[in-house]
Amino acid sequence: MDVFDYREELKKIPHRPGVYQYFDKNNELIYIGKAKDLRNRVGSYFVSENQLNGKTRVLVRKINRISFTIVDTEIDAWLLENSLIKKHKPKYNVLLKDDKTYPWIVIKNEPFPRVFWTRQYIKDGSRYYGPYPSVGMMHIVLDLIRELFPLRTCNLALTQENKDILNGKIAMVTNRLKEGITTAAAALDFERAQLIKAKLDKLDNYQSKSTVVNSSITNVDVFSIASDEGYAFVNYLKVMNGVIIQTQTLEMKRRLDESEQELLALAIPEIRDRFKSLSREIIVPFELDIEENERIRFTIPKLGEKKKLLELSQKNVAFFRKERLLQYEKLNPDIRTERILKQMQKDLRMNVLPQHIECFDNSNIQGNYPVSAIVVFKDAKPSKKDYRHFNVKTVEGPNDFATMEEAVFRRYRRLLDEDQPLPQLIIIDGGKGQLGAALKSLRLLGIERKVTVIGIAKRLEELFYPGDQYPLYLDKKSETLKVIQHLRDEAHRFGITFHRNQRSRKTFVSELENVPGIGKTTVEKVLTEFKSVKKVKEASDEDLKKVLNLKQIKALREYFAK
Repeated sequence: MDVFDYREELKKIPHRPGVYQYFDKNNELIYIGKAKDLRNRVGSYFVSENQLNGKTRVLVRKINRISFTIVDTEIDAWLLENSLIKKHKPKYNVLLKDDKTYPWIVIKNEPFPRVFWTRQYIKDGSRYYGPYPSVGMMHIVLDLIRELFPLRTCNLALTQENKDILNGKIAMVTNRLKEGITTAAAALDFERAQLIKAKLDKLDNYQSKSTVVNSSITNVDVFSIASDEGYAFVNYLKVMNGVIIQTQTLEMKRRLDESEQELLALAIPEIRDRFKSLSREIIVPFELDIEENERIRFTIPKLGEKKKLLELSQKNVAFFRKERLLQYEKLNPDIRTERILKQMQKDLRMNVLPQHIECFDNSNIQGNYPVSAIVVFKDAKPSKKDYRHFNVKTVEGPNDFATMEEAVFRRYRRLLDEDQPLPQLIIIDGGKGQLGAALKSLRLLGIERKVTVIGIAKRLEELFYPGDQYPLYLDKKSETLKVIQHLRDEAHRFGITFHRNQRSRKTFVSELENVPGIGKTTVEKVLTEFKSVKKVKEASDEDLKKVLNLKQIKALREYFAK
């Protein structure tokens, strides 16, 4: 086969709307796309590789042949693209992930039509209504029709009222029933009036289960989208005569890092085809790169009932996305970890994922027994085996800044000496002063540009960056802030625990050193064996003999007896 030359291929492609198809060296169709200008769109794939994302680069390297189909309008290209993708399912095209067969209510094309539900859509002249995403709602509609307008399948054709209900024209049916009640009551036929009223009550109950909007909105489709790194979710609402009669949310998996505009443009014709929608007005959240014509009009509402419909669709798709992601994360915790790390990278303006985070905290009481603690999180979870604490060696008196400076220097001097990896993110529990002290040590070690370092102030949960005058405030509910707070709280807990142990130890040592005949070496042995003064007091002579002689035991008993 000749070497593929995209320049020669481009010369054959016109500046017209249409659909293009990419084939690989095995002549397998791998991608289908639409364009309002075929030559410009196809040419955009063959720019410098640095201008393409990773997945698109892989696609372009596999292209070995290009074919195209010219159409009259961009809308035609849009619809043709959908039908071809659905037919061929190319490897690099997004497909709506949904394998359900939805139920329909069918009015059979017969002299005396039957009305029943089916999962098969057959083009035989029958009328199909649906599909219904909820089987329960479909049965409610079907039962309602049978109760309101009993059909004798032997000789009675379907009435107009039944078709109106299926088309969502509840108001027209309701008005006819109300007229029937009035007529029956005027004729003193109260029994018939009561029967009609019972039907009206059932119809009102059915309508109450639908979301009712302004009746002037007669026939529109509403679409919204929510997405993350790998998936997108599209919600669809069908509104007829002021009532939402259909709703569905479907899932898409990104193949080439497509934008939300591209994904929604792919989803709309597929969903409309599934639900057999012929609505000419489509409400969307943002502009789509599709030229309107007399068949389809896109609306981006700013106010009023249509804006409320769009917001309702957006609420539905956001809820669906949240629930689906929770399901994924329960099955595969690594997905949640990756999502949180990517969100942290974005929120904290980092160039890399913060897979290794370290947090410092100082503890002291009125300047006594100052200690520093460091906790380590890996993949957003505590790595307790890597926790460390420091007895301050070079600082006299209460000096938080100097204590922080010493702890940070000692920590990373050791990591560098032992050729251990540095964290991607360092968190300093404190404001600008503590952050500045930590940064001073990082500069001395020559690593201030190799890590991201931030300070967190307790009062308002402010995040400080070196050299930045203004703090960063994260949403109180954000997962990034929750991870940072967890680190800070864990560092504080670990530091306080170590501080208390040190204080208790020094109190223990100073008290035992007052016992005649017991020196520092013996005190260390007692401390190692019994851990606390209380346990020493409670110990038997036999236990004490493990570290003390009889003379020391006698002196100890006399000391504590005072």
